[in-house]
Amino acid sequence: MGTMPRTARYAAHILLAALALSGCRSSAPPSAADSGAPSASPSGEPSTTPPSPVRVCTDLVSYWAKETLLGTKRSGLDWEQKGLSNAQYLIHEDAVAAGRAEERTAGRDKALELIDRFVAQRCAEQGGATASSENWRPPT
Repeated sequence: MGTMPRTARYAAHILLAALALSGCRSSAPPSAADSGAPSASPSGEPSTTPPSPVRVCTDLVSYWAKETLLGTKRSGLDWEQKGLSNAQYLIHEDAVAAGRAEERTAGRDKALELIDRFVAQRCAEQGGATASSENWRPPT
């Protein structure tokens, strides 16, 4: 009873992929998150270049780590339902643990800021943290 029907799982995966590809923005510091930021063309229009794996990792993992810290309705989804690779899930778990520790000492706002910085750094160090999952495919 605790699993989603196959069509619902498929729809959830499609939605997560669309969100990741749309370039969802985090509030990570610009220096850590700029590696995949879309640039404007000379006409001022946004570039159609897809976000880098580091940007996708940062946005996706940061989003889910903050949702978990906040205890939202969908925070209990598993790593596949969240669209995370194995390595991204490890970053997620470390970020949540660091965020909870920060929340106890400095409050929720500081914990959410810490998650953004922590995830941006780890995703950058690991080049998007995608190599450990046979399920992850680069955006096309």
